[in-house]
Amino acid sequence: MGKEQQMAHSIIEKLGGASNIQTLMHCMTRIRVNLHDPSKADLAGLKDVDGVLGVVEDDTLQIIVGPGIVNRVTLAMSEETGMNIHSVDETNPMDLEQMARMNKDAINKKNATPFKQFLRKIASIFIPLIPAIVASGLIAGITNVAIRMGADPESAFIQMLGLIGWGVFSYLAVFVGINTAKEFGGTPALGGAAGILIINPGLANITLFGDPLVAGRGGLIGVMLAAVFIAFLEKRIRKFVHPSIDIIVTPTLALLITGFATLFVLQPVGGFLSDLITKGLLNLIDIGGIFSGLILAGTFLPLVVTGLHQGLTPVHMELINTIGDDPLLPILAMGGAGQVGAAFAIYFKTKNQRLRKVIKGGLPVGMLGIGEPLIFGVTLPLGRPFLTACLGAAVGGAFQAFYEVATIAIGVSGIPLVFLVNPNEMVLYLVGLVIAYVFGFLFTWTFGFKESMAKDI
Repeated sequence: MGKEQQMAHSIIEKLGGASNIQTLMHCMTRIRVNLHDPSKADLAGLKDVDGVLGVVEDDTLQIIVGPGIVNRVTLAMSEETGMNIHSVDETNPMDLEQMARMNKDAINKKNATPFKQFLRKIASIFIPLIPAIVASGLIAGITNVAIRMGADPESAFIQMLGLIGWGVFSYLAVFVGINTAKEFGGTPALGGAAGILIINPGLANITLFGDPLVAGRGGLIGVMLAAVFIAFLEKRIRKFVHPSIDIIVTPTLALLITGFATLFVLQPVGGFLSDLITKGLLNLIDIGGIFSGLILAGTFLPLVVTGLHQGLTPVHMELINTIGDDPLLPILAMGGAGQVGAAFAIYFKTKNQRLRKVIKGGLPVGMLGIGEPLIFGVTLPLGRPFLTACLGAAVGGAFQAFYEVATIAIGVSGIPLVFLVNPNEMVLYLVGLVIAYVFGFLFTWTFGFKESMAKDI
């Protein structure tokens, strides 16, 4: 039995066996499962499985194993259990209601605030899109750098690279609409149709109240509003339509009503909310300057711990759509950099070989922008180093805010983010990254870690 197969077998065993697993899915670093009976899971034993870096109890049980290996272990679990990955039957309202009831108790136990639950919903919409966003953003960034370095933007090769890199961002509204409808119990295809309503170039040919409509107005916020509305409408209409004509009447009425509601109400509301969020953030960064960067970067890692940081994706996209770049992402990226600096300090200071092994495995991906292995495998279990990592991140965030470093697209943080930064600010971003490394290291070395903390790791 290979390493991934053994790890998968141990995880299944600690989850209470294959029969206790209801759904199986994964993101970039986490295996995510829903259990029929959460009380059957041995969470303490699960954390001790070789290769498991941490466990997060949320609306889904999240098992941190790290990038790359998460795909192989999830596949091995799928093969052993016979379950499909992403095996949630979104088309069956009863299944969704049962899952909602199962998850409600877990959420209530954690005393989740409405805002936290809202961010969790948004995160669930964007988590499946992360691989495409990361890959497209990196290709788009490299293309932009190549052009700035003298490559001919009219050459066929550069144009093909641009097509590959920017394609997902051009049609991201459709993907977001599909996932939003899924999340709210509607038909995915209708959610995609709602997304098209927002970005359709034909909007420019329509004049309402004396002004032409603007394609893309409201951005992803408008898309989510339209997709939530069409999902809500579809379920309500279905209650009054005879099953024999449901396939024709329900989607037709839902789309028709949503179309007019979007043009007259939802898109303008989405535009208003988009302006409110983007202008508010820009004013915060402009007025607060260093202090704003310090607070935003220093408090970002706790959001990553909960997995809710993906809920910020539409905010990043709205900044890019509104002003052409994103000054928030470089600030928040310092969270992972502070973590890397803290991990280096612990590696050189500890004599605990198991801890050094975990750090050695987590540092490369941490520097490449995937911070969860270091968070859940090192700093969070130790306690104080997590706080000193946040302090190091705060210093790096203050630097990025002072120099107003911004990205042209979104993607993973760390070193790869340099390709997405405005070309004239690339050096500044790297300097800020090193500053976060250094201060995360210094804070952790001086007062963040002592050897006695490692005895239980």
